[in-house]
Amino acid sequence: MSKTLSFAGVHFTVAFLVGYLMTGSIWVGGALALVEPACNTVAFHLHEKVWKRIEQRRAAAAAAASGDGHLAT
Repeated sequence: MSKTLSFAGVHFTVAFLVGYLMTGSIWVGGALALVEPACNTVAFHLHEKVWKRIEQRRAAAAAAASGDGHLAT
């Protein structure tokens, strides 16, 4: 979770700077800094969970194909 929070902090900063530099508006930069990275942080977390599940299924399939009989954890 620390990695995710660190990512969020960097993302908020970048979103603010891009919004501010493109528009010159602190309000637009602030809105972008809150909305866009928050959505991406949630998407990143969900992506990591889905990817972990895919890796577990691949490991289980590989174990079954090798005749091991043990599920990978």
